[in-house]
Amino acid sequence: MNETLHDFHFDRELVKKYDRPGPRYTSYPTAPQFKDGFESADYSQLLIESREAGLPLSLYVHIPFCEKRCFFCGCNVIISRNRDRARAYLPLLDKEMARASELLGASSRETIQLHWGGGTPTFLPTAEMEELITMIRRHFPVADDCEFGVEVDPRMCTEEQLDVLAAGGVNRLSMGVQDINAEVQQAVNRVQPVEETWRVLDGAHKRGMSSVNIDLIYGLPNQTPETFAETVDEVIRMAPDRLAIFNFAYLPEMFAHQTVIDPEALPDPEAKLTILENTANQLTGAGYAFIGMDHFAKPDDPLTKALEDRTLTRNFQGYSTCGMTDLVAFGVSSISHVAGGFAQNVKALDDYRSAIEADRLPVFRGLFPTAEDRLRRAVIMGIMSHFRLNKDAIERHFDIDFDEHFADALEALEPLAEDGLVEIGERQLEVTPMGRLLVRNVAMVFDEYLKKPTAAKARYSRTV
Repeated sequence: MNETLHDFHFDRELVKKYDRPGPRYTSYPTAPQFKDGFESADYSQLLIESREAGLPLSLYVHIPFCEKRCFFCGCNVIISRNRDRARAYLPLLDKEMARASELLGASSRETIQLHWGGGTPTFLPTAEMEELITMIRRHFPVADDCEFGVEVDPRMCTEEQLDVLAAGGVNRLSMGVQDINAEVQQAVNRVQPVEETWRVLDGAHKRGMSSVNIDLIYGLPNQTPETFAETVDEVIRMAPDRLAIFNFAYLPEMFAHQTVIDPEALPDPEAKLTILENTANQLTGAGYAFIGMDHFAKPDDPLTKALEDRTLTRNFQGYSTCGMTDLVAFGVSSISHVAGGFAQNVKALDDYRSAIEADRLPVFRGLFPTAEDRLRRAVIMGIMSHFRLNKDAIERHFDIDFDEHFADALEALEPLAEDGLVEIGERQLEVTPMGRLLVRNVAMVFDEYLKKPTAAKARYSRTV
């Protein structure tokens, strides 16, 4: 294992100094820059351009339904116990896929990555799961070795659903655990006995699913460094292949359901830093490699290998091994990234249904990238995914003088270099082990949109 890539240092004072709101860079430009009024015809143009380029496809399907609302959630979800809503949703997805597939020329292209997110896809009854798998394969040729991931809620996931997913080719499960402490679970309205998580984990392994990801959240009400350390120890015993450790974004002004959380019950900033530091030490001590930001993986995981050979990339699901694909997304609020451009679907189910029934692609905003967008995307994604930037490669690809074009960014990097977060060489920029936890701060220096007055209106999570 290449220790120089996986190593990182936690400097408490520097973390506090640089902890500020900033993009997660699952895209560039980021979603707040998408323009309203981006219509079906605009997205159709991107899909046709994608067909002409002929890249392999990555597909995302959004299932927005949940039975109960978790108070920490910031996703676009529909709370319902009525499974008929899911049954009515699938024909809409079918029509959207049919239209997009035709424009993409999907019949002559391979799908190498497939992901279901939510909400929770385990809201779907088994018959609807089977129908969705059949639907996707009808519209898109799926590669034999396709990476097929599904987000599951262990509280709802049945043995029959696991059977259907395994038979349908799912080889990666992602489970939200957040915290195993009973008081924390009660406070966030997600009571999930640890036995349920173990049951689904064992069920996935028994059925031959090759990879499991577990999500944790720090900063939740009633958490302490001691109790969260117990959660991490239990999760280490579960031995997931990948982990994501997210910082809780407490934004009651944006998410009304978070107003029920008592702010006095939230851990203070010092406690949160201790939780983060302890968690990083526990995971690396257990042999996990630090991938970037808040992601860890086993040394032999494809994410770790992609970091080592510098093929790692980012998309709307986070770090990914599937670079050089066009991401086509289906369902309410989902975001596609094709031909370098972006298109986001409408967020309300009624609006989505109306668009589909009118034979329109259900987008409401998006973006055609400028040449400058493409340049800065390459720079920012290189920093985020590889901790390194080769100036010569950027200059050759984009026909610029790097130091001249990014003179203001390089000047803004000087304080970060003085703090030891980044090393600025003659022909290369390298994020140091000290700066890897703060890699978003390094990338933000190259974000042209953060300099504009509209940036103040965007709401981002904190960088740590």
